[in-house]
Amino acid sequence: MTGNKRRLAIVVQRYGEEINGGAEQHARWLAEQLRPAAEVDVITTCAIDYQTWANVYPPGESTLNGVCVRRCPVDAARNWAKAQKQTAKLLNRPHTLFDEVAWIKAQGPYSTPLLDYLRQNYATYDAFIFFTFLYATTFFGLPLVSDKALLVPTAHDDPFLHLAAFRPLFHLPQAIAYNTEPERALVERITHNQQVLGNVAGVGVSRPADVSGDRFRARFGIEGDFALYVGRIHESKNVPELLSHFGRFWKEAAESSAHPLQLVLIGKSHLKLPPHPNILHLGFVSDQDKYDALAATTLLVLPSLFESLSMIILEAWLLGVPVLVNGRCEVLRYQCRRSNGGLYYTSYEEFALVLRTLHGSAELRARLGQQGQTFVQCHYQAEHVLKRYHALLDSIIH
Repeated sequence: MTGNKRRLAIVVQRYGEEINGGAEQHARWLAEQLRPAAEVDVITTCAIDYQTWANVYPPGESTLNGVCVRRCPVDAARNWAKAQKQTAKLLNRPHTLFDEVAWIKAQGPYSTPLLDYLRQNYATYDAFIFFTFLYATTFFGLPLVSDKALLVPTAHDDPFLHLAAFRPLFHLPQAIAYNTEPERALVERITHNQQVLGNVAGVGVSRPADVSGDRFRARFGIEGDFALYVGRIHESKNVPELLSHFGRFWKEAAESSAHPLQLVLIGKSHLKLPPHPNILHLGFVSDQDKYDALAATTLLVLPSLFESLSMIILEAWLLGVPVLVNGRCEVLRYQCRRSNGGLYYTSYEEFALVLRTLHGSAELRARLGQQGQTFVQCHYQAEHVLKRYHALLDSIIH
């Protein structure tokens, strides 16, 4: 330790204000929140795009919002189309443990300089916090410092969690910070790591001082009611199903002379979006624009099948916005039931019914939004989340 302050390293695959992945935003939030009580370094790669891991940021040391960021180049960019074929081959054919390890390294981001830095600076830090079990930065990095490691797995029930190569990883850290109780139960059921200290820590959210829905509407020229999606516009987030559902919903509503919602999408798109007069894609926007959009929207919609928490839902609830989520995702369904802050669907018919109901009842939206807000204020205030993280770090350091 330096003086009375702990020296902490947060290891994450990507890091920056331009990156809107949930785990990366979680890592950035934690780094900035821990900084007043500890010396925090972020150890990450030079990549921005998770599909290619191409080196974009310059390597070396920089500062972002008071946090020291050490960027290491990725050994080699990956070909996304080739990587998808390799993944399909791994999941659909018999394979060995060595095949799985080779796949983890190939899917990346694999950075020899990052791993060398961890080896050489083991004694420099009191604890290492690793984000996301899935990527090479954690799989190959955590074992190097396992007796000082805290893992934030951000796990959900996808095929990768069931790979044999990942099971020992969940036995190596000294503690694990889960995002929800379903995530913890899932990991323990699959990896049998109950002996590792674990706690549901979550992530903190806070409302900016200046939020304006009118400013958002004026800036982007949006009138009328709209549903909002925020996040990566990608197949892995089940966005194609949302677009299909919404297109069908709008067509049926128009035929019945109803006045349906628009759908506004915020985030980088990896899809060719269909032309539609009531689907508007705004691309990547600033945090301020995101919060202004939440203040303006009628409801937030999240079609994802795989989530370990979803920060955007917590941010919506903090502003009193109701949510509509995919009920096939256990975590999202659990959060809606626990908070009474939103509704969920499992088919198009349920999607259309619930969307129509929410759009038609301002009273219902207000009640759900208020309940969601109360839930977030009780469980996801920054001081409560940080208290849980500090307790886990205490167990590692002392």
